[in-house]
Amino acid sequence: MSDFFEKYQKRRIISTNISVVISIAVVLFLLGSLGFFLLNSKKITNHFKEKITITVFFKEHTKLSEIKHFEKKIKLSPQIKHTKFITKKEAAEQLQKDIGEDFIKFLGFNPLQDNLEVNLNGDFVNEKMMDSIKHNWQQYKFVSEVNYEYYKPLIKGLNQNIKKLSFWVLIINSVFLVLVFLLINSAIRLSLYNKRFAIKTMQLVGATRGFIRRPFLYQAFWLGFAGALIASIGLYIILYYMDFYFPEFNFLNDYKLLAILFGGVFLSGIFITLVSTYFATRRLFNLNAEQLHF
Repeated sequence: MSDFFEKYQKRRIISTNISVVISIAVVLFLLGSLGFFLLNSKKITNHFKEKITITVFFKEHTKLSEIKHFEKKIKLSPQIKHTKFITKKEAAEQLQKDIGEDFIKFLGFNPLQDNLEVNLNGDFVNEKMMDSIKHNWQQYKFVSEVNYEYYKPLIKGLNQNIKKLSFWVLIINSVFLVLVFLLINSAIRLSLYNKRFAIKTMQLVGATRGFIRRPFLYQAFWLGFAGALIASIGLYIILYYMDFYFPEFNFLNDYKLLAILFGGVFLSGIFITLVSTYFATRRLFNLNAEQLHF
């Protein structure tokens, strides 16, 4: 009979520990997902900002050497991400493909101009900076026009929406961190509550609180570690597929971000389980004999 009871208790303890690990893994996975978005919000935003193009049109008969010198000069600026020179002939060929008609034959001449498409680094894509760039470039005598007017509403809306989104993600992340603590704390307390009689027995025979608490803290460390490991594996799988479908973001090669993300998951899991175990055991130490049965 006693062997059956011991086996039952062992199965119960294992089942409880598995439930705790799964609970920790789920909440840490969700927390890590939000943290990942928060850490990458700037990279994702800059990716879309860097698709916005400033087009510099050059006057008729501008020498190619002048255009190349201008391109080389602006590329030295930290503001510039990428440039692409398009001749009027190349622009005409592309337009003919787009509209499906030979407009040059109809007009009798090519009305297009040589132009330079310029993409800025994401940090510099805002109305004030782009207006300043436009003003400076228009001072060159061979530049006829600098145009990005089509993108103005997009730039304004993008910057405003990203600020709002980042603010709300930060708020949600903070709230979720509190919820994570409460959920893990609840799971740990429930796990330890099943051992309240063993804890009280050790107290009655003179064991110190530190001695009693030590094995529970050791167990909590490994429960937190196991939960964080499962959550990290789940996050890595998500990152792997995101990197596969969106290689331009290069998530898996950003080692600093990965270290912060996975380090945060492991530290959160271990820290929360240790703190929860400490306070849960302290509460059990203070239970009297009557309260043990409730």
